Amino acid sequence: MDYMESYRFWCTDSYFDEETKQELLSLQGNETEIEDRFYKNLSFGTGGLRGVIGAGTNRMNIYTVRKATQGLANFINMESKSRTGMASCAIAFDSRHMSPEFADEAARCMAANGIKAYIFESLRPTPELSFAVRELGCIAGIVITASHNPAEYNGYKVYWEDGAQITAPKDKQIIAEVNRVTDFAKVKTMSREEAVKAGLYQVIGKEIDDRYIAELKKQIIHPEIIQAMADDITIVYTPLHGTGNLPVRRVLSELGFRKVYVVPEQEKPDGDFPTVPYPNPEDPKAFALALALAKKVDADIVLATDPDADRLGVYAKDSRTGEYMSFTGNMSGMVIAEYILARRKENGTLPENGALVKTIVTTDMADVIAEKYQVKLIEVLTGFKYIGEQIKFFEQQHTYQYVFGMEESYGCLVGTHARDKDACVAVMALCEAAAYCKSQGKTLWDQMLQMYEEYGYFREGLESVTLKGIDGSQKIQEMMQAMRQTPPAEIAGLKVLEARDYDADVVKDMETGEIRPTGLPKSNVLYYKLENNSWCCARPSGTEPKIKFYMGVKGSSLEDSAEKLKELRKALLDFAGVEA
Repeated sequence: MDYMESYRFWCTDSYFDEETKQELLSLQGNETEIEDRFYKNLSFGTGGLRGVIGAGTNRMNIYTVRKATQGLANFINMESKSRTGMASCAIAFDSRHMSPEFADEAARCMAANGIKAYIFESLRPTPELSFAVRELGCIAGIVITASHNPAEYNGYKVYWEDGAQITAPKDKQIIAEVNRVTDFAKVKTMSREEAVKAGLYQVIGKEIDDRYIAELKKQIIHPEIIQAMADDITIVYTPLHGTGNLPVRRVLSELGFRKVYVVPEQEKPDGDFPTVPYPNPEDPKAFALALALAKKVDADIVLATDPDADRLGVYAKDSRTGEYMSFTGNMSGMVIAEYILARRKENGTLPENGALVKTIVTTDMADVIAEKYQVKLIEVLTGFKYIGEQIKFFEQQHTYQYVFGMEESYGCLVGTHARDKDACVAVMALCEAAAYCKSQGKTLWDQMLQMYEEYGYFREGLESVTLKGIDGSQKIQEMMQAMRQTPPAEIAGLKVLEARDYDADVVKDMETGEIRPTGLPKSNVLYYKLENNSWCCARPSGTEPKIKFYMGVKGSSLEDSAEKLKELRKALLDFAGVEA
């Protein structure tokens, strides 16, 4: 049916509740809005759902969540046929509007399909869900979150039994099952009371929290340094109205950090995120209140986690000027990596077959650090699920021992308790590193500058271009197609050494013309390796109406690398046909 027929069906059919119908009836006469809500079904992508909250097939609501869960339940039941015992699914949610309701809908749909739902009693970080899936022996997991998106969004992420987000081939198989569910009325559900009585709906909380925190604390390398510096290191933290407040404060307190200040205006969960334009620790505006508090208490480090506490933003004091300096995700990840590798090599716990895993758009400084410490450097596609997948491969194939994994978008994982990025453990690791640095008379910013001097002034950038609606989606496709058809010989005066098209599984040596496979799964990504340790990449977002342009350079100083990055950014956007 076309979008108007679909709209009328939602307005009149008895399946939909009165509140939904009233919301839709209020749109009469606004055909543009009706079209946007009904011109397609909200896409169930390789990670799940993400969209604006509201009534309609192209929105996040109890009906689209229930329909997606039915498809996932169908797949779980097919996969469980050869297994003994009841299949189960862990479910967590963040502080966003409708998150508890969507989690409850998913749990009751699972229960109605004979799958036991373990649902958290209240909001929890995404990495704790990843931990819970394995801890409880579940076949799958669901997190209701839209990560760092604006307040009007929510989402639905799917995890598999290894604790990582779904990857090939299961991602495509689950998508196929979700797409087969075309009749809302055939989606199964049951009341919470019936589900509990049948032993198919179990609320979880403190016991899993305790086990999760215990696993985080195992990652500490030098507890004695934390104890020694506990009164000297001052930390300011903000959960940005999300899930991080309780677990972050708890783990820091239990480790012995005494001077931890939480931004009071951003401490409590709030789906409106009233103090920030949007709750993204990558955005300097999100740090305004935290930096004001930091100056007041003379903090050493300033930390912010996003609403589902899987990303971490960082500022640290420059000892020369007293100013707070911003770290990119690449920078904070490298500081953690250097600390772990150096200290573990020093105390003899760095494995001979250790591995550092990063995504293809993450800093090349990681390659240099891995070489120094003699650990294997493994590159994967963009998305932390591919880092989590490597941990599974290491365990299955007995090849490497995971030491650290990171992506440029402010996400990393210390340890293997989770299989997704974990800002709670990242906070802990950075605070330990800060304590160690302070014991040496340095700040984290001093440490970063020292690393630049040793490894090179690697700098990276990201430009996100948002193109909403049907026209925007088409424009993004056209951009990628145009770039794909005309690979450049040079960008910003830098010769293209290698052009990679991950969708075609092709790497072309631009000098010899030699072609080889990428060695990674297919993905709509174009990557250009340039001379002088530079590179750039174009990738449409899988969850948002955006196309992202990544770039990296290596300079002789902070100023030189910043200038080179500026030139590369402009040239890449020109090549893509985007106005800079």
